[in-house]
Amino acid sequence: QELALKALGNEGLFLFSSLDTNKDLYLSPEEFKPIAEKLTGVAAVSDSEEEEPPDPDGETLSIVAKFQPLLMETMTKSKDGFLGISHVALSGLRNWTAPAAPMSVLLARQFKAFLPPKDNLELGDPWWIIPSELNIFTGYLSNNRFYPPPPKGKEVIIHKLLSMFHPRPFVRTRFAPQGAVACLQASSSFYYTIAFRIHAEFQLNEPPNFPFWFSPGQFTGYIVLSKDSSHVRDFRLFVPNNRSLNVDMEWLYGASESSSMEVDIGYLPQMELECTGPSVPSVIHDENGNILDSRDPSGEPIQFVFEEITWQQEIPWQEAAHRLEVAMYPFKKVSYLPFTEAFERAQAEKKLVHSILLWGALDDHQAPVPLPVPGSGRTLRETVLESSPILALLNESFISSWSLVKELEELQNNRENEFYSKLAKLHLEKYNFPVEMIICLPNGTVIHHINANYFLDITSMKPEDVESSIFSFSTNFEDPSTATYLQFLKEGLHRAKPYLQP
Repeated sequence: QELALKALGNEGLFLFSSLDTNKDLYLSPEEFKPIAEKLTGVAAVSDSEEEEPPDPDGETLSIVAKFQPLLMETMTKSKDGFLGISHVALSGLRNWTAPAAPMSVLLARQFKAFLPPKDNLELGDPWWIIPSELNIFTGYLSNNRFYPPPPKGKEVIIHKLLSMFHPRPFVRTRFAPQGAVACLQASSSFYYTIAFRIHAEFQLNEPPNFPFWFSPGQFTGYIVLSKDSSHVRDFRLFVPNNRSLNVDMEWLYGASESSSMEVDIGYLPQMELECTGPSVPSVIHDENGNILDSRDPSGEPIQFVFEEITWQQEIPWQEAAHRLEVAMYPFKKVSYLPFTEAFERAQAEKKLVHSILLWGALDDHQAPVPLPVPGSGRTLRETVLESSPILALLNESFISSWSLVKELEELQNNRENEFYSKLAKLHLEKYNFPVEMIICLPNGTVIHHINANYFLDITSMKPEDVESSIFSFSTNFEDPSTATYLQFLKEGLHRAKPYLQP
């Protein structure tokens, strides 16, 4: 390592390390491949990406990419005019104004990766297309990378699709939950409608710049596919844009893994793939096996007529999307309602509101916010919010909600509904960066709250060192985080008793 540093210098070693995936201080041909492709302009086909021999009767699917770049003014750093942020750091983001490939033609059979692993799955039962290999115990993958590893197996089609947006998609994210999950939304004799959710990210910079990671909250969509994968009737993949922030960004400022990292969030109006129509045969034969011209005598393309699909079973899109969400995030076994709806439900059911107010989304794929501070939505959702005792108590005694600070600031400033404005104001008064857990009455009065950083600090201490009886440990649970969060919820219930008496 010292010799390498002496020979290459800090920045040279940083680039070398980003390519040296097995950390043996030698570059194999496979590890050197991204640089070779960059210098020669020729992309070699790896074994993992070699296609099956094209079926002469196989069908092709035309897909178009629609992309509107991130609105720079939605980044929190834009409020001070990006002071202290070099133009170079954001160059990959600023220069990404259009999809890398506005249109692509793929073989229908490549989409067989989306088919269920067996035929007798119930509608809504999830399966993993790309299983997540990370969890709270494995940590996360290196930030110091520029070029994605070669995709393998079912990763190949997802890599191809995401490459239409940008040439450097990582189909396995640095943080859990990774991967892609799917479920059946509808079924007929010959077709499936398959809903899917993908967590992937892009590397926008290349050497000599430092890495810039662009992580949409999620990619979701559906495919209508024949059960033998010979025909694709419909396909759509997109980044949801229904919340005010939907992208997480991180970029490094130095040539080492421990270098300081800047974190921000922003809004991406559109990132979408859509087929132009059903897949069609690449070669057309008549009943005698003779090849026909794909155009009629007037020169117009032959029009295909497709039979109407009669669905025998079907569930709503919202239900399928929720099943995928719970597969990615077990904490969502508890329903998290929109902010104002949560208070209306709490009023009707005479329950308390368990609310999580945070800077970045709780149920989108995002890095710890801020890095490397552990007090984040990611840490919460992968520990206490997934534990059985917490899920049981939340379902029984609380109405749960999570909100972005930005959304509540907008609600507070909206004078059309004074009650909603007051609810938002009461929440924001208690908020401290990055995450605040709040328990309140249906009228918005906060009766208990705790900051995630403080919560994680006290749960990492020895029980005898914790002074406050409010957060004392219970001997019933081995996990101090679960015990402490249970105590937090129960203390909220205790404080609320005088207000919730019938």
